[in-house]
Amino acid sequence: MGKHIRKAFVTGGSRGIGKGIVTSLVKDGYDVAFSYVSKPEIAGETVAELKALAPSVKIQAYQMDLQNARQIEEVAEQVLTDFDEIGVVVNNAAMLRNNAAAIMSDEEWDDVIAADLSGPFYVIRSFLMHMISNRFGRIINISSLAQDGVSGQVNYAAAKAGLVGMTKSLSREYGPKGITSNIVSVGLVDTDMTREHAQDEMVKLLLNYCPLRRYGEIEEIANTVRFLSGPEAGYINGESIRVAGGLSYVP
Repeated sequence: MGKHIRKAFVTGGSRGIGKGIVTSLVKDGYDVAFSYVSKPEIAGETVAELKALAPSVKIQAYQMDLQNARQIEEVAEQVLTDFDEIGVVVNNAAMLRNNAAAIMSDEEWDDVIAADLSGPFYVIRSFLMHMISNRFGRIINISSLAQDGVSGQVNYAAAKAGLVGMTKSLSREYGPKGITSNIVSVGLVDTDMTREHAQDEMVKLLLNYCPLRRYGEIEEIANTVRFLSGPEAGYINGESIRVAGGLSYVP
């Protein structure tokens, strides 16, 4: 095994689950770069909050559009310049464009596939040669129970299922280079996205199906990602780990 590189890049790190992941890594002593798509003031507040929490840790935010492959490559190059090396890449950012398949527009399909599947691939590709040269890497992709299918989100479900196939392929292709690739599949978590897109009746139904009968907490997702980032998880590769309280069915 090569050295364990405690420097991470997290997409969508200014709020929600992404901010939780960044916070958990920072508390564990990682230097963290994270991306945001808009609202630089919120990203700035997150950086200031985390610097106050861990003054000795390096934290920096980068504006990045996951639908723009060239911009992703430019940001990755800048991150490697600013941080010298990156050992952990977490693809957390995602978007939703919900609609019934029969009336889903080309734009609704294309936007979600671009941001939620192609974007993570471009992010990973941008750091892979660096990880190969170091013979170390942790690739962690955040998926959802939608990866097994969900009504009204055929675009999102297709992207998340594709993310699973991509991650398992990467685990085989780059495991021999010291790079692990895993999925964290998230259940019902109380975030801005959940509050914005999940109807009350659907939430009640999902909570009823969940054996723990509660929302997941952001910290529970973040701590799983932190574990997979660390040396203790060095033999976990190509796995899809559900953090969903036992919930396995989404209508």
